[in-house]
Amino acid sequence: MRELMHELRWARPLVLAVAGCAALLAAGGCVMQESKPLPRLNPVQADRQIPPDELLDVAVHPFDPGIPPNLDAKALDKQRINPDIRQAESRYMATLLRGTLESSGQWGAVRVAPEIAQFIDVIVSGRILESTGAKLALEITVRDSTGRVWIDARRYQSPPDTGAYKTDAALKARDPFQNVYSAIANDMVAAREALQAGDRRDIRRVTQLAFAGDLAPAAMGGYLAKDPKGLVKVARLPAADDPIATRVERIRQRDAGVIDTVNGYYANFSDQMSLSYGQWRRASFEEIEKEQRALNQARTRTYLGAAAVLASVFVPNQCNVYDYNCQRVQSAARYGGAIGGTAAVLSGLKKYADAKVHAQALKEMSDTFQSEVAPQVIDVEGRTLKLTGTAEEQYREWRKLLHDLYLEENGTPVRVEPEPAPVPPVPVAVDAAH
Repeated sequence: MRELMHELRWARPLVLAVAGCAALLAAGGCVMQESKPLPRLNPVQADRQIPPDELLDVAVHPFDPGIPPNLDAKALDKQRINPDIRQAESRYMATLLRGTLESSGQWGAVRVAPEIAQFIDVIVSGRILESTGAKLALEITVRDSTGRVWIDARRYQSPPDTGAYKTDAALKARDPFQNVYSAIANDMVAAREALQAGDRRDIRRVTQLAFAGDLAPAAMGGYLAKDPKGLVKVARLPAADDPIATRVERIRQRDAGVIDTVNGYYANFSDQMSLSYGQWRRASFEEIEKEQRALNQARTRTYLGAAAVLASVFVPNQCNVYDYNCQRVQSAARYGGAIGGTAAVLSGLKKYADAKVHAQALKEMSDTFQSEVAPQVIDVEGRTLKLTGTAEEQYREWRKLLHDLYLEENGTPVRVEPEPAPVPPVPVAVDAAH
């Protein structure tokens, strides 16, 4: 017995390698443990009545979809970027942030508005850096109408709250990445609270006068100026009974009504895509996890399998040429190591193939989702607004119409070219006989 153990001592690495391969193969069907739900971050609620002259309105612009230029479809797939879905997300995520800000009770009117809508107290713009079912990363910038930057291209990111993926009802109740929107909302409140009350009042005045100056530059210009820091300040105020200022303010309220209508369109669009998008994102999360699990298993199995094969081939011969029992054990160990290692390598290659299948399934789901986020159309003041790029063009036309409304309400006469002076009649000679 002692001699047999001595003969097998050299074969211990092979035995361990084969056992390791077997363990790996047995663990191939194991499932990754479920992630713990993230601690929930909620937006800070207003605990006091904010004075009306300090209650700031907010416009959230649709986010930049963050699609890298000059990349072909294959490169975009590798980065998990589907252009059509990103375009839909740019509106959907802006709407979720708007809802989070509105729910806090910290702000005045909060709307999703086209990028051309600039005469708002506080403007939020963003860019999607990464968006899958497994991770969301946004770059957010916030500034007010005076030009003061509250948040400067700050990155917000988070893994999902996997509890939201459990059921459709859970998806509807809370977005998996709600913590990202809550963090943005809380940082905005902190930036506002860092301002003096007078600064907040000035923001509202600057917004009003900037709108008036754009609408009627000849009559309402000169009320704003820039300080040494480059911030816009109120230089003087129009008289309380200024009729032009009154008319401009009435038109400004009409403009707010149009933005409200556009905001309602964004909200309806998001409601329509919410369930299908949530299901797509949940499937995306599952596919990414399966793909990552398959890749990890493929690497491990391939590396250890290759090691077992190499160990079985290059292990030194320690048997006496006449010791047939030792040579028989050695051959069996080498054969077992080669078989186990080869099986592990083949299993690893199969896992790589599985990973590609999961990636392709994710791409197919993305392609299917495109049809569920088709552009919508809405009429505003008798004009058609379309969300896919033409919303800003339509709003730009509305802005031109506002100038026309100002001219009409202000009674500004339309310039008419003067008619040429009448030509005096040429005297005609009269015959004296008549």
